[in-house]
Amino acid sequence: MRNKTALLLVLIYAAFISLGIPDSCLGVAWPAMRRGWGLPVDAIAPVTVVATICSLLSGLAAARVLERLGTGLVVLLSCLLTGGAFLGYSLAPSIAWLYALALPLGFGAGSVDAGLNHFVAEHYSSRHMNWLHGFWGVGATIGPAIMASAVAGPGWASGYRAIAVLQLSLAAIFWASLPLWRREGAVPRRPPELEEARPAPGAAPPWAAWLGPVLYLLYLAVESGIGLWAASILVDARGLAQPRAGLLLSLFYGTIMAGRFLTGAIADRLGNRRMVRLGLGLALAGGCLFGAGAFLGDALWISAAGLALLGLGCAPVYPCLMHETPRRFDEATARRVVGRQVAFAYGGATLVPPAYGFLAIRVGLEAIAAAVVAATILLIGLSELLNSAT
Repeated sequence: MRNKTALLLVLIYAAFISLGIPDSCLGVAWPAMRRGWGLPVDAIAPVTVVATICSLLSGLAAARVLERLGTGLVVLLSCLLTGGAFLGYSLAPSIAWLYALALPLGFGAGSVDAGLNHFVAEHYSSRHMNWLHGFWGVGATIGPAIMASAVAGPGWASGYRAIAVLQLSLAAIFWASLPLWRREGAVPRRPPELEEARPAPGAAPPWAAWLGPVLYLLYLAVESGIGLWAASILVDARGLAQPRAGLLLSLFYGTIMAGRFLTGAIADRLGNRRMVRLGLGLALAGGCLFGAGAFLGDALWISAAGLALLGLGCAPVYPCLMHETPRRFDEATARRVVGRQVAFAYGGATLVPPAYGFLAIRVGLEAIAAAVVAATILLIGLSELLNSAT
C-alpha cells in the first residue's frame, strides 16, 4: 500500500510537470511569431485571454468533473488536449489558428490544477505542496529552454513539435497508470496538525474567503507579467538577441523551480506565512532590479539578477498560500476557497497580460516592469491583512 501511495505521489508530480510546460514557452516564441506574421506586440493578448478563460471555466467545474471522471482520467485528458494543441501550434499558418487551439489548451489545465491542489493541500504536508509546484517549475523551465533552442535553430514551429511529443509521451504514461489512479482512495489521511489547527466554522470573517483568492489574482499579475513580457522587454526595449532573452526567461522559471524545492525542505520548520513574507520581499527586490536594468550600466547582468531574484521570490508564494488555506478555514469553506483561488489565478492570467499589452502600447514596454513592482507591493499589504484576519 505504501509503495502504491508513493507511486501515486510521483504521478501527481509528473502531472504538474505537464501543467508547467505550456505556461512558459509562448513568451519566448512570440517575438519570432509576430515578426513572421507581421503583427503588433499586443496581438497575442486575445490568445492568452481565450486560453485562460477556458482554464478558469474548467477550474470552476473541477469538483463535478473530478467526481464523475476521477483524477487519473482527468490528468490523461489534460495531457492529450495540451499535446494536441501544441501539435496544432507547430502547424499554424496564422494567428487565427492560435485562437482556436487556445480552447483545448485552456480546458486541458483547469480541472486538473484545482483538483490536484486541493488533494495535496488536504492530504500532504507543506513540503509536498511546495515540491508539487517545484515540478510545475520543471515543466515551466523545460518549455522556454526548448523554445529558445528552437528559435535559435530550425524555428519556433519545431519547438512546439518537440513540446507536443513530450506532452503526448506523458499522456501515454498516465494512460498506463489508470488502474493505480482508480485506487486513489488509498491515500494518506490528513496531516495531524491540520485537524488540530483547523478553525471552527464561521471563525474567519466572510470577506477573508474572498481576499485569499484576490491574492492569487495579484500573484499572477507578477508571475504572468514577467513570464509573457520579459522576453519582449529584453528584445525590443533593451536590444538583446532573442535566444539570449529566452535563456534569461528560462532563468526566471528555473529559480522558481529551484526555490520551490528549497522551500519544501524548510517550509515545515518556518511555516507557510513566514515563507510567503520572505518570498514577497525577494520578489520586490528582484522586480526593482529588473526594472532598473535599462538605466544601469550592464543591462544584461542586472536584468538577469533581477529575474533570478523574482523567480526565487515567487517560488514559495503560490504553494504556501494554497497549503495554508485549509489551516485558515473550516473544511467546507476551504474547499470553496481553493477552487476560487485557482479560478482567480486564471482570472489574473486572463486580465493582466492584455492590460500590460495596452500599457506597453501607450507608455512603453518598460512600464510593465513598474506595474509588476506595484502589484508586488499591493500583494504584500493584502497578504498581511489576511494573516491578521485568519
